[in-house]
This record gives sequence, structure tokens and C-alpha cells, in this order.
Amino acid sequence: MRVPEWSFDTKPYCFYLNRLFYLCLFAILGFNMETFKREPLLRELKNYLIHLKDLGYTEIPCEADLFANAEIAPQQSHSSTPSNEMAKNKSLIAVQEELGDCTRCKLSKGRKNIVFGSGNPNADLVFVGEGPGADEDEQGFPFVGRAGKKLTEIIEKGMGLNREKDTYICNIVKCRPPGNRDPEADEIAACKPFLIQQLKAIKPKVIVALGKPAASTLLGRNVPITKERGTWHEYEGIKLMLTYHPAYLIRFPTLENRKAVHEDIKKVLKELKK
Repeated sequence: MRVPEWSFDTKPYCFYLNRLFYLCLFAILGFNMETFKREPLLRELKNYLIHLKDLGYTEIPCEADLFANAEIAPQQSHSSTPSNEMAKNKSLIAVQEELGDCTRCKLSKGRKNIVFGSGNPNADLVFVGEGPGADEDEQGFPFVGRAGKKLTEIIEKGMGLNREKDTYICNIVKCRPPGNRDPEADEIAACKPFLIQQLKAIKPKVIVALGKPAASTLLGRNVPITKERGTWHEYEGIKLMLTYHPAYLIRFPTLENRKAVHEDIKKVLKELKK
């Protein structure tokens, strides 16, 4: 059979199907392994399926379908009038593909996984943190460690929202800084263009900057977070709320700090309802 002329819409599928195929293969072969060796494979497969869902995929076509579609209509997309939702999803996918296996700064040398972002690509609410930690680097998803559990608690218990369906979460840098230090200026400069493109693709109503590095990056100046948290700003015409990073609440779990974040998210909820 001849090599088909791939249409634009089939290329992203092929990119993701290749990795999905090998993850499934390793997971199947892994059933002969001891449990402690098999579980990481299954966890990575589960996380990758969630990742595809976050990017907007609702189904995984078989290879035969892809070839058939390519041969029958090589110049046609799957829909002649794509919805705004699909257009935005493709834009976010394009940003991730442009990022690729990034080596634009020194953080790439010590990372295990690039942590691009997760959640609803059409969300009205985006949380921006500073960078991945050890758990995020291991799994390839943002805010899955202790700070992530605290953020989920804020979103679901404090705001009454669903983290996966109602929000999108990302960081100003996509690779873990050594020892969980704050990202350095050159690292932020290398990664910021992709953060900007993510926000343009999602077009949220509200952005919440979690902590000083995120707030300073989005506002382009040094932000004293203890003085400015709870205040509204604008980023490219989008409402921007500054608040404490969840990790700060874990390190300093005072009633005053918890109340401060509670007041901040109440302001965010009020803005989302407008």
C-alpha cells in the first residue's frame, strides 16, 4: 500500500498514537512483572490517556481509519466548519508540538519529563504556578504532589469547581528547577513565550497567579506578593488575581493565610459569574 498523503488533522493523531501504542505494549508485557515494576507503566499509561483528554481528544482512532481518511480525502479536515472549541484545542496542541523535546535552557539537562499543563483547554479559569516539583517531574503533570492536593482542595472544596473540567493549570517554566528552587531569569525567559501562547490559546476569563514568581512573570515586574495578593490586575486584557502559592500554605498553615486565600478565591468566583 502506498504511503498516504496525511491531511493536517491526522498528523497530531499519529504523533500521539505512536507513544500510546508503546505505552500499551509495555503495560501489556508488564503483566508478567512484579507489581512494583508494573505499576509505574500502568500509571504512565493512565496519565497519558488523561493528557490526551486534556488536549481535547475524545476518541483514539485505529490506524486503519487514519489511512482510510487520508486516502479518501487527503486535503480535507475532519470538519469543514470546526467549532471554536476544536480550533482552540488545536492551537494548544500546536503550542505543545512547538515546545517539543525542549532544550532551550539548562533545566532540560536534569528533568525527567516536560510538564506542559493539564485541565480543560477551554477553561474560563487558569492557574499559573512557578514550576514542577519532584512528583510533577516524575509524572509529567502539574500540581500532583502535596501542593497539588492543596490546590485541588482550594478548587473543589473552596470554589465548588471541578479541577479537570473547570480549570486549566500550568507553570511559568515546564521543567523542574533543581531542589525546587525558584526559576531563574534566563529559564523564565526561555519558557515564557510558551506560557504566553498557552494563555492566548485558552483565552480564559480569569488567571490566578500562584505565588511571587508567577505574579512577577505575568506582570513583568517584581511583585511583593504579601502586599499585593488579593488585588486585581490585568494580563493582556484578562483579569489577573494574585494569591499565595499552595506550597506557601503548607509551609505556613496559619489561619490568617488560609483566610487570605479564601477571600482571594471568593473574588475570583464573583468575577467568573459576571
